[in-house]
Amino acid sequence: MPGKPAGTLYVVATPIGNLDDISARALRILADVALIAAEDTRHSARLLQHFGIATPLQACHEHNEREQGGRFIGRLQAGEDVALISDAGTPLISDPGYHLVRQARAAGIRVVPVPGACALIAALSAAGLPSDRFIFEGFLPARMAARRARLELLREEPRTLIFYEAPHRILECIEDLQVIFGAERQAVLGRELTKAFETLKGLPLGELCAWVAADSNQQRGECVLLVAGWEAPEGDAQVSTEALRVLDLLLAEMPLKRAAALAAEISGVRKNLLYQAALERQGDA
Repeated sequence: MPGKPAGTLYVVATPIGNLDDISARALRILADVALIAAEDTRHSARLLQHFGIATPLQACHEHNEREQGGRFIGRLQAGEDVALISDAGTPLISDPGYHLVRQARAAGIRVVPVPGACALIAALSAAGLPSDRFIFEGFLPARMAARRARLELLREEPRTLIFYEAPHRILECIEDLQVIFGAERQAVLGRELTKAFETLKGLPLGELCAWVAADSNQQRGECVLLVAGWEAPEGDAQVSTEALRVLDLLLAEMPLKRAAALAAEISGVRKNLLYQAALERQGDA
């Protein structure tokens, strides 16, 4: 006689502040599953109580996720449905859950996303910076030297950059961005999104740094920082080292014109600059 089919792991987004942002589907699933794996059971208990949901909670956080994931896999393999939630927003986005999802997929268990609030997407949608191509870097290193080293690697990144930052480090983070990226680079601070004191402030990094330094209230709460991507200055020689690396790889595989066009599409650097660089590179060969 065939065994009971495995349950489903639902990855459920919860509100980042405003409780009205939870979806009807999320509420139904949280009420119907056998168990909820939560980053902080005390925090999530308040959310469930608000909506009258009595589903049992078990902890699934960064300190126990690898070792304790088997408990949830066992329940799923026994045919029970489990929901995974974080303290706020979409699980796995700078939150625990990756190891559990990976274990579930490796075990052949169905994993279903239940989309909803996500701070980085909410901030990007209202920031007024290019949103067709962006890169999410999560939290930068806490120490200044390591943080500046990471930012140096991103200095010529052409896509919009998105960071999460702790409120007690937001000012020094913006100071380091100003040092590495320059005071004129456009940026937007998203703070306490969907909450009563929501802030979305867009300024060049130099001005944003001064604005945050002058108002201690802007150094509190949950922070998302968005920075405009690097733009090549006018001039034939101003092509980023990363764009040149991409160009060299493509030149080895295809004709010059096609390589320059594809490198421009990948890097965001203007095609005519890359075409000129390709000509110079072939001339030097």
